[in-house]
Amino acid sequence: MLAYLRAWGGPSGGPKPGVPYARCIKTSELVSLRRHQSPPGEPPVTKQDRAVRTRRALIRSAAGQFEARGYVQASLAEISAGAGVSSGALHFHFANKAAVAEAVEHAAARALRRAAARGRDGDGCALQRLVDVTHQVARLLYADSVVRAGLRLNAEAAAGRVRDLRREWRECVDDLLAEAERQGELAAGVPPHRTGAVVLAATTGIEVLAREDHGWLARPSLTDLWRLLLPSVAAPHLAGTLDPAGTRPGHVDADHAETCRSLANTL
Repeated sequence: MLAYLRAWGGPSGGPKPGVPYARCIKTSELVSLRRHQSPPGEPPVTKQDRAVRTRRALIRSAAGQFEARGYVQASLAEISAGAGVSSGALHFHFANKAAVAEAVEHAAARALRRAAARGRDGDGCALQRLVDVTHQVARLLYADSVVRAGLRLNAEAAAGRVRDLRREWRECVDDLLAEAERQGELAAGVPPHRTGAVVLAATTGIEVLAREDHGWLARPSLTDLWRLLLPSVAAPHLAGTLDPAGTRPGHVDADHAETCRSLANTL
């Protein structure tokens, strides 16, 4: 800083005679300028592009902090450092920690709703779609720290709650079981609402256990769950036709991409 002032001529003066203007730019500013230059052959990076990247980096850093330390212990200084930006850059995008947490939760909600809608609005056997959507959500949680952190923030309501993702999940499960009943897919005497409560309790338990061990989100956990449940709830004519391991393993990439788009769209 002293070298900068000497080259400039002091706090109130202009550049000294004979001192090139380029020497009056601080080293950190030159590094920043170089960082934002586009590689040769690529289109120039716009301010909007940089803003999107910065916000996305802050949300992902925040998700890592919230997941590892919880909302209360996570600090804005650690979040900005994890994103590789200054505290000023963080405050340009977010007024406070609650606003950062809301952005993480919002991005997670979009991805989870997309996965749920794919199962709820699909065609074919409703029971199989229910099995599939539980696997899709588990894979999404396993793959994406933003989704894990956002769901946990929402469940704990540490920064206030503007949505209830657990209630939305229960509605998805209940809707698919109600459809299964209408289509004759449930065994006689199986009440959809009680079956839904069991599925909700089991999947919520897996999500909570996975906070300490992500292995709970691996495919075998839910496969074993459905191996136990399906023979009890499915109609006899579906025996041998339902796959407890799920039938749509490739859709986690689409949901992960949706999370990335959500980060950009929160601008």
